[in-house]
Amino acid sequence: MNTNAPSPSWQAVFFDFDGVIADSTEVKVRAFATLFAPHGREVQKAVIGYHLDNGGMPRHQKIRHCFEIFASLTPTDSELCRAGQTFSDLVLDEVVAAPFISGALSTLQRLQQAAIPAFVVSGTPEDEMRLIVEHKGLGSSFLEVHGSPRAKLTIVADILARYKYRPSRCLFIGDALADYHAAQGNGLRFLGIVPAGRDSIFPEDVAISSEVTLPL
Repeated sequence: MNTNAPSPSWQAVFFDFDGVIADSTEVKVRAFATLFAPHGREVQKAVIGYHLDNGGMPRHQKIRHCFEIFASLTPTDSELCRAGQTFSDLVLDEVVAAPFISGALSTLQRLQQAAIPAFVVSGTPEDEMRLIVEHKGLGSSFLEVHGSPRAKLTIVADILARYKYRPSRCLFIGDALADYHAAQGNGLRFLGIVPAGRDSIFPEDVAISSEVTLPL
């Protein structure tokens, strides 16, 4: 895949964060294991499997589902809020410290040089996501930073409408099916990030790369 300067035809590029900008996927796995440790190893195993199978899902939805289905509990809103805060406390510093995915920084730099706006569209709670972006020194790299509770499909649609971008001239770079569906549902082009040596979760006709890059 050509990794030279970005094509001037791109109007905007949308990025997931965990596994695309930061190598922080395992941080979230460990946090889910810790959060559900009091409920036993079988629940932990089921929770981790669900988390990995549903990358990009808003965190509050994922935590609620895991409590209800795997731990057989019906948490109150306040209990879910506390669980979400515990999760944030477990991951924040580690995500900030996580290394960058190969190609992420150079791709963001090329976009800045070409004056092509970049957006974060994440399943992480929005306030937390914005804090992470700032603490990683990426505040100037993105025009906007978005997260849950809004779904990625909705976030992308809102950005396209507000800036009047043509979907066919926008790119979404992600590592989860939620990213792919957000791109497909809005008519964006898509690049799937798949770590070297791992099988792709995306349809066969989807472009993939182990590094963050800009297809021309």
